[in-house]
Amino acid sequence: MQLSLVHAKYQFIETIRVPIAVISAVFFPTAAMIFFVVPFAGHDPVASTYATASMVTFSVMMNCLFSYGVGVAEDRAQPWDPFTRTLPAGSGPKFAGRILNSVVFMVMSLIPVVAVAAIATEATITTFRLLAAIGTLVLVAVPFTLMGLAIGYALPSKAALATAQIVFFPLAFGGGLLAAPGQSPGFVEVIAPFLPTRGAVELMWRAVGDFKVSVTSMIMLVVWILLSGALATWAYRRDEGRRFA
Repeated sequence: MQLSLVHAKYQFIETIRVPIAVISAVFFPTAAMIFFVVPFAGHDPVASTYATASMVTFSVMMNCLFSYGVGVAEDRAQPWDPFTRTLPAGSGPKFAGRILNSVVFMVMSLIPVVAVAAIATEATITTFRLLAAIGTLVLVAVPFTLMGLAIGYALPSKAALATAQIVFFPLAFGGGLLAAPGQSPGFVEVIAPFLPTRGAVELMWRAVGDFKVSVTSMIMLVVWILLSGALATWAYRRDEGRRFA
């Protein structure tokens, strides 16, 4: 645990040395909240609560895809990465440190989103539902973490960045994250249940309100988790075989 905290500390320092990385992690979810939620759903307590949950999912997905996808790919390009692989402790503490670092930046990105919801909208939530939403975040992060790991281990850093961007925006828009339930364009509502973002955001909607989740969305979320997990495992093993065999 002590080694994991050390790795997390230095990964955090390394990240904040590039201020734009921190700014973008905080800016995009907050900007989406201000431009898409406040003017269109801010006056309605139910709609703004659901829309805030959408923006929370948006932020979690963005953090996971870029933190793991781009972060892992950049680490693989550095001499420090294969060196830590040869140490007695192995790569476990470093990977645990990356998870801790990702959680820190995830919290940093969520705070302004929740603050905007509290100040500029009529969103409301009980203590029980707030705790349920926090617990749901753990599950919501799983498919996007696996996607990020698959990208990070399969691609070099420049390709990983481009791929994460290409994956991020269609999943966010196609899954209906930029609107409250039932407020997305018709074609989005048709394709949304088949995307992991829809299943993830429906779990968040259920946590903060009385939304009834779709069976199709839940089945497809499990499918995406399994597929992403299989792809991440394959990419990791291929990378290990190439560099350390």
